Amino acid sequence: MLYYLFALRDSFRPLNVFQYISFRAGGAAVTALALCLLLGPGLIRLLRAKKLGQMQRTDGPKSHLAKQGTPTMGGALIFLAVVVSTLLWMRLDDRFTWLLLGVTLSLTAIGFWDDYLKLIKKDSKGAPSRMKFLVQIGVGLAVAAYLAVAPPNGSFATSVNVPYGKELFVELGSLYFVLAALMIVGASNAANLTDGLDGLAAGSVIFCALTFAILAYVAGNAKFAYYLRIVPVEGAGEIAVYLAGLIGACLGFLWFNAYPAEIFMGDTGSLFMGGVIAVVALCVKQELLLPIAGAIFVLETLSVILQMASYKLRGGKRVFRMAPLHHHFELGGIAEPKVTVRFWIVSIVLMLTALASLKIR
Repeated sequence: MLYYLFALRDSFRPLNVFQYISFRAGGAAVTALALCLLLGPGLIRLLRAKKLGQMQRTDGPKSHLAKQGTPTMGGALIFLAVVVSTLLWMRLDDRFTWLLLGVTLSLTAIGFWDDYLKLIKKDSKGAPSRMKFLVQIGVGLAVAAYLAVAPPNGSFATSVNVPYGKELFVELGSLYFVLAALMIVGASNAANLTDGLDGLAAGSVIFCALTFAILAYVAGNAKFAYYLRIVPVEGAGEIAVYLAGLIGACLGFLWFNAYPAEIFMGDTGSLFMGGVIAVVALCVKQELLLPIAGAIFVLETLSVILQMASYKLRGGKRVFRMAPLHHHFELGGIAEPKVTVRFWIVSIVLMLTALASLKIR
């Protein structure tokens, strides 16, 4: 919305800065951060007053029992900050603005429904897993259909770029849209599984989002895209503004979610963040960098899959002390804050590894 102030630059020259993506990305990050810091204390007090606290599993790490009753649904704070910053700082005539907002709203809604049933209706099961999964698949298929009709770059509509190779692409044909839907569903659930320690999910999302914010900015600039030999995507630079808002919102949320957490994210936040980053990877045509930049989420998911498979196929034998993976390290005697920070360090290394693909071509 504020982008259009640059049209008044002839009357007031400083308004010219509103046309620059870098300026608006900074504005989105600061806006989202400020909203979280301003509204966070009030939301925490409200949730405490309503006694909307999280129930802790008795079979998990014993240190987590002290978290019983900590307010959750904090993802609503991230959602609000992201939506407001997006509407203020992104171009409203850019198609990616409404695609990202649509995915954000859809996945937040299913996450909020799950939290609502658990916390307000006191239904320990929450939303039926099948229903949640169907909604996620529906969102994934809707995005895939949109990308089929209006691909980010028509010349590479059903191709994936192989990272670290010079203009190396694999043509998938119609299978590309199956991949697109699976990426969104998988990333959404992976972020949800990672949300198990104070600050873990929000911190990991920050580094993954920063990776794709840089990739989006580069893809949206024809000169940069040509020089770095990546697929140019018209309008992709605006995606960097959205991701900057997401980063700011996660930073603001971490202010209250850092150990010991005053509020938890809940499905309201975790489901949409993972899914929307997958959509970004599809929009900037860097699909195969998602499992690299987001390898923490991949490992967390694989640990759950391996644990369940081992338990069922090997007569109750486990691969890990507990899944997801972060609990395995906790039960191994590593303090929760140390596990979180170490995962952040790995996320930073993964971010740098993914960004190195811009030059190793």
